[in-house]
Amino acid sequence: MKLYVPLDSAAVALGADDVAAAIRAEADRRGLDLTLVRNGSRGMVWLEPLVELETDAGRMAFGPMTPADVPALFDNPEGHTRALGLTEALPWMARQTRLTFARVGVTDPLSLADYEAHGGLRGLKRALTMTPAQVVQEVTESGLRGRGGAGFPTGIKWKTVHDAPAAQKYIVCNADEGDSATFADRMLMEGDPLTLIEGMAIAGIAVGATRGYVYTRSEYPVAIEMMRQAIAVARAAGVLGARVLGSDHAFDMEVRVGAGAYVCGEETSLLNSLEGKRGVVRAKPPLPALQGFMGQPTVVNNVISLASVPVILDKGAAFYQDFGLGRSRGTMALQLAGNVKHGGLFEAAFGLSLGEIVNDIGGGTASGRPVKAVQVGGPLGAWFPPALFDTPFTYEDFAAKDGLIGHAGLTVADDSLDMLAMARFAMEFCAIESCGKCTPCRIGAVRGVETLDRVAAGDASALPLLTDLCNTMKAGSLCALGGFTPYPVMSAVTHFPDDFARAREAAE
Repeated sequence: MKLYVPLDSAAVALGADDVAAAIRAEADRRGLDLTLVRNGSRGMVWLEPLVELETDAGRMAFGPMTPADVPALFDNPEGHTRALGLTEALPWMARQTRLTFARVGVTDPLSLADYEAHGGLRGLKRALTMTPAQVVQEVTESGLRGRGGAGFPTGIKWKTVHDAPAAQKYIVCNADEGDSATFADRMLMEGDPLTLIEGMAIAGIAVGATRGYVYTRSEYPVAIEMMRQAIAVARAAGVLGARVLGSDHAFDMEVRVGAGAYVCGEETSLLNSLEGKRGVVRAKPPLPALQGFMGQPTVVNNVISLASVPVILDKGAAFYQDFGLGRSRGTMALQLAGNVKHGGLFEAAFGLSLGEIVNDIGGGTASGRPVKAVQVGGPLGAWFPPALFDTPFTYEDFAAKDGLIGHAGLTVADDSLDMLAMARFAMEFCAIESCGKCTPCRIGAVRGVETLDRVAAGDASALPLLTDLCNTMKAGSLCALGGFTPYPVMSAVTHFPDDFARAREAAE
């Protein structure tokens, strides 16, 4: 009997460890031969803990499971009250395009044999037959852009590092996932760490880097442990080391853990922290691609960017570019959170409308009340009302409406949300998390909180001041923290004027 129980942090928070323990105990009591795999999550968080049973027809899903539900799993799985059917046939799974997350929830995260059986290492093996310039060109032609928020073309960044003369180059993976409603990086590192390792090794071959670092946060203990174990597995098998898969290319890597400062998600702050310095923003130029970690040419890419590379090298640039819309190519790991009925991770090609994502895939609000707004792109993203739900989910379409898709985290809210309070929260968040490097962010956020408090007290004259302040922050901040904080504030003012009018009316 073979069963799968996720070790994913969300699943564990909902009781997966207790369910796994109950399964082992029940198998022992019955004297059954049990294989229990602790896999990644399939992304259906509302069904966690999700248990899967391997059958001749495929893997059957049960959830959400409790320890009390376990004995019946051994007695009559087909008639179990928690039986959901074949996992791959569930509507949430069936309509996805899983490329980057194809193995998450499917394989044993630390089994290299399982990884290879499901297509792993094919991209790396092909890269080893190509010149570095050809690998860079393949990634460029795929249309892959940075999945961490900026959307910068990955191939251009790699070419800059490839062309830079240096005795030492680095690959740095930005796994400092700090935005609200984002958990894709964590899910991938916990559920399929070997694909990130493969992607970083390919990047190293492409640009001539021999050393890599995964910079993540201390709040991700399971991801840290899984990455470290997977690196050890890869190193022992010759995937990492002085001769990658027996080639003349050397590449090795390690995990570094930060202290959780939000600003260290910005690449230059991250590099400072990685070097043991205080996490503050660096002025640019020079670009990290030319003078990054230890002053050397450095590729800094997000987890999902690097984890998307193996499938591009395996199946080719044309295959990957065939998904998406406009200049937004490939797939995006949509992360639905907040007041949403079906929260979780859903991988799909760019181009779905925001309304499809929220109402069709997400099922609307968990409370059953009407959707009032969706914040896209984390705490620095704009709030979109239902009137904008026809917006296609692409970099360009969101930018055209003063928004950003960022790391593709979506926070859903119903009609009880106070948008004035959310605008104040965004400003306060920036004031707390600012590294203090630049004046518009350091001072502007504090003044912004004060100005919003004046609005809440009924001072209508404060609104024009708020607009001027936001424009100053956008224009003068050195990093996304100060530069994008105006997005949630001004979108709240623009799209939800009634929430601000009620504050003035209450004061009068």
